[in-house]
Amino acid sequence: MQDLSVMDRLGNQLEGLCRVVGIDPATPLELLSGILGEHGARPLSAPPVWASGVADDHTPIEFSLAYNKTEPPALRILAEVLAPVSGVSENMAATFEFLQRYADRFSLSTHRLDMVRDLFTSDDPQGDFGLWISLVFRAGLQPEFKVYFNPELAGVEHAAEIVAVALRRLGLDSAYASMLGRAVRPGELGRRDRLTFFALDLHDGPQARVKLYLSHHDARPEDVARAAAAVDGVDPAEVADFCVTSGDAAQFDGRPLVGSYTFVEGAARPVGYSIYMPIRDYVDDDQQAYGRLLPLLGRYGFDPAFLNRAISAVTDRPLDNGVGLLAHVSLRLGPPRPGMTVYLSSEAYQVTPPRPLSVPA
Repeated sequence: MQDLSVMDRLGNQLEGLCRVVGIDPATPLELLSGILGEHGARPLSAPPVWASGVADDHTPIEFSLAYNKTEPPALRILAEVLAPVSGVSENMAATFEFLQRYADRFSLSTHRLDMVRDLFTSDDPQGDFGLWISLVFRAGLQPEFKVYFNPELAGVEHAAEIVAVALRRLGLDSAYASMLGRAVRPGELGRRDRLTFFALDLHDGPQARVKLYLSHHDARPEDVARAAAAVDGVDPAEVADFCVTSGDAAQFDGRPLVGSYTFVEGAARPVGYSIYMPIRDYVDDDQQAYGRLLPLLGRYGFDPAFLNRAISAVTDRPLDNGVGLLAHVSLRLGPPRPGMTVYLSSEAYQVTPPRPLSVPA
């Protein structure tokens, strides 16, 4: 039997997820093919040609199901566009070419992107990525595009100033100063609290956002609660409780918790906040992760049937046979679409075996 290709595997999963949220798969599949490029034809039995950080097994695609309080769930894709010969700089160039290819068709606005893109470059790029993209699909609407720059591309020590210059150009620097003063633990900027993503929506609508992501290494729930208090209207206790319920730890010493801050013109402080829990690092297997997600979905009034169908679209393996399919869970607070998002790894190249995190008494 002929080996499945990368595009075969991811395309089949994507088609199933499109059925879950009720959208035509034609455009999502076209965009997926453009992201993968010629690598999409490679057999899954061959190792990945680029160690993408999007997923643990280096698949350059991650799916997610976004629950929203005021509308049906949306389908999201986080992706790294792969150049024919992949590398950090080469993949960045391929991403800009990909966006240019679809700019007119999907009415993408690159005005703010063009204002800051020169800041997020380096002749000697640090880290494993320079630019990722996000695609959001909603029934009856055109896909939404977002880009994620790596603020640490020129080195961790330069990230804070690069972000400061970018937000100054965009007229958002006062909100940035307010955020840093409240969200970063004293003396920990660039150490245990790191600026890991700088994101831009590629449209000019009233809900267009700039988002800044802060990774909290070795954080306690109270550290994240303090960081969440940088945004008006966000309940720090709710954020801490979300972390404890999903992660069940007094200190998160695996993959870091990540908080994101939404900036809009005219606001002196961030207007929205999300907390991202890398749930796969704090469970034995995906069955345990699923068991933690169910009460959270119930608490916020979201139907678990969508998640059940999404899991079935991505895999047919028992959940207790691996860990990492349910990679992250996030809680979104504030405008424009408060809700929860569950992130699903494709596991195209590998399923991580379950692991006991504690020894039974």
